[in-house]
Amino acid sequence: MIAYGDKIEIFCGNSNPEFAKTICEQLNVPMGKATVRTFADGEASVSLEETVRGADVFLIQSTCKPVNDHLMELLVMIDACRRASAGRITAVIPYFGYARQDRKAKSRDPISAKLVANMITVAGADRVLTMDLHANQIQGFFDIPLDHLLGAPSFVEYYMNKFPEDTCNHDEFVVVSPDVGSVARARNFAQKVHMNLAIVDKRRQKANVSEVMNVIGDVRGKTCILYDDMVDTAGSLVNAAKALVEVGGAKEVYACATHGVLSGPAYDRIEDSVIKEMLFLNTIPQVGNTPSGKIKFLDVAPVFARAIEHIHGGTSIADLF
Repeated sequence: MIAYGDKIEIFCGNSNPEFAKTICEQLNVPMGKATVRTFADGEASVSLEETVRGADVFLIQSTCKPVNDHLMELLVMIDACRRASAGRITAVIPYFGYARQDRKAKSRDPISAKLVANMITVAGADRVLTMDLHANQIQGFFDIPLDHLLGAPSFVEYYMNKFPEDTCNHDEFVVVSPDVGSVARARNFAQKVHMNLAIVDKRRQKANVSEVMNVIGDVRGKTCILYDDMVDTAGSLVNAAKALVEVGGAKEVYACATHGVLSGPAYDRIEDSVIKEMLFLNTIPQVGNTPSGKIKFLDVAPVFARAIEHIHGGTSIADLF
C-alpha cells in the first residue's frame, strides 16, 4: 500500500542549492520553502515553511565539506519531515561522505559508513538515492531501499562525442584504473567506450600519500583516460598520470572522476600535472571560480531529476544506466 499521494515536495540543505534548483526546474516542481541555518554555537536548525503531511518528500543534500555540518543538516531535515507526517522521505545524497570508511583497515578502526547509514535510517528516511558510492558494499549498510546511480553513462556520452569512433581509432586509446581497487569500475567504463584497459599499480604509504610502482598494460604512444570515483587531494591521480607518461610512455592523459572533493593542494596539483583535461560531475559544488583551467564539470542534476520522477511514480530506474 502506497502511504503517500500525488504531492511531491523537494527541499534542500546548504550543501548544493544550485543543484537542487536545477532538479526542480527539470521536474517543473517549485522548491519547498524551508529555512536551514546554524545557530551561533554551531547547532543546525531547520524550519519547514509549508505542509508536507502525506507528501512524497525528497531532501537533496550532498554530505561534502564541511561534512559534519551538512550531514547534521540532512538528519535534522529528515526528522523535521518525519515529525510533520510526511508520507515518504527520500534522502537524495549526490555525494555520500564517509564512504571511504567502509571497513576495518586495522584493529580498533570504526566502520563509519555503516554508522552514517544507521543515523540516516534512524532519523526517519524511507529510502536513499545516491551516486557512485566509493565501495559498492555500502548499499548493504542500509536497512532501507537504496537507489545507486552511476556516473559512467555521463562520461561515456562525453568521451564518445569528444573522440567519435568514425574519426578516432579507439585502439589508440586506453582507459586506466589509477589503482587495483578500481579495476572493476574502469573495466566496465572501458567496455562502454570500446577501449583497452590498463592499471596503475601503487603502494600507499599513508593517507593521501601514494607511491606509484608500475603500469600494467600497454599505454606506449596511446591516449589515456584515467577513470576513478573520486579525487580528494589529487596526489594519487597526479602520480598515476605521471607514471603513465614517464614509465608507460603514454602520448597524453585525460582524467575523469565522479566526485571532485578537491581538498588542500588538489587544484595546484592538477594544474601542474601532465593531465590535459580533468572532468568531474557536479555532485559536489564548485567553490568560487575554478583556479585550474583544466577542470570541467558535467551537470548530472537531470539524471537525478529523472530518478526522482521514477521513484515517485513507482517505476524502475534501470533505463538510467
